[in-house]
Amino acid sequence: MTTNYRNVFIGVAPDCPATSGEKPPTKNDTPTIAELQYRMIAEAPYTLTSDDVLYAVHVERSDPAPTCLTTDRASFFAADRACLRASPLGKRYGWGIHHDENERVALVAVGTAEYDALRSDPAIAQKSAMRSRR
Repeated sequence: MTTNYRNVFIGVAPDCPATSGEKPPTKNDTPTIAELQYRMIAEAPYTLTSDDVLYAVHVERSDPAPTCLTTDRASFFAADRACLRASPLGKRYGWGIHHDENERVALVAVGTAEYDALRSDPAIAQKSAMRSRR
């Protein structure tokens, strides 16, 4: 299984309260999923795939033994996984996620010209982040 998309833009959720891209706040000694995803994607746009980000967050939060990482990645994706549409970045913090032709991801803040251009580009498949509430 994979969570990667090719030429897809995930816009913010319809019920996202943010009107611009917000850096997820630091809450305690353990970084939140939103903080980790934001840092990984913002520091290296169009470098990582969705699978890379989701697995790296899993590793950082669970701290598995280094010897089982290769096998663990295969078993991690053997089960169905939520894609970045379920990320708090698009649900709460105002970040669209662009997947390029090589399945690499970058963040795009809602309310920017770049966000509007990607959202209206007919050559890019459009999706929205999942709502927080039904």
